Amino acid sequence: MAAETSRPSVGHDPNIKKAQLPRRQLGLVHAPKFTMDEKRSSKATWFLLVTAVVATAWSAWQPVDYATWAFELIPGSIATAVLLWLALSGRYCFTPIVYVICAMQFIVLACGAKYTYAEMPLFNWLRDHFHLSRNYFDRVGHFFQGVSPALVTRELLVRRTKIHPRWASFLGLSVATAFSACYEILEWRWVVAFYPDQGPEWLGMQGDPWDAQGDMLMAFCGALFVALVLSHWQDRQIAARS
Repeated sequence: MAAETSRPSVGHDPNIKKAQLPRRQLGLVHAPKFTMDEKRSSKATWFLLVTAVVATAWSAWQPVDYATWAFELIPGSIATAVLLWLALSGRYCFTPIVYVICAMQFIVLACGAKYTYAEMPLFNWLRDHFHLSRNYFDRVGHFFQGVSPALVTRELLVRRTKIHPRWASFLGLSVATAFSACYEILEWRWVVAFYPDQGPEWLGMQGDPWDAQGDMLMAFCGALFVALVLSHWQDRQIAARS
């Protein structure tokens, strides 16, 4: 019976060229493939980028007032730029729902910057058609002002700490409400400093003495919507990454 010959290993037989060996024997490892959720995050990131660029260019063309345009759009642009920088540099990538919601909010910000929140044409038509007491576009903006911070805060807490998702939702709601209150204070001080004679008009109060409280309530409702509805969607996307 013929003696069984052993196959020479790569490191012991100098006569075998590496190019002739199977890739598995060479120990070559393929780069890890992206998961479906990571691919969606990448698409959502580019969606946010394109939306922000187009909306900014559109809103910058003949706005009602460039000072108002800058005040309304620059803070949102900075926040969007930070999110995009973190994602495109590979430092931190949020779930797709965060980028999609932020893109929707940026469109709202661009409309408010171009027309002002009290004179947004579509909501002027809704006011006149349904005989409403005011233009309610500012309420839409403050609703998103609660949604985006709550989503971002909640995801950071869930992914970076061991906190229970329900507590993360509660803290996200708290942060979003506090952020809205800080924004109302910033608006107040801005008007006192630069528009002392146009306070109610510049703030878009539209005759409502409780406008600031109504805005904060809408931000609270947006954050509550995250806790009760969007959190389940966000949790599924987070789970798909682990």
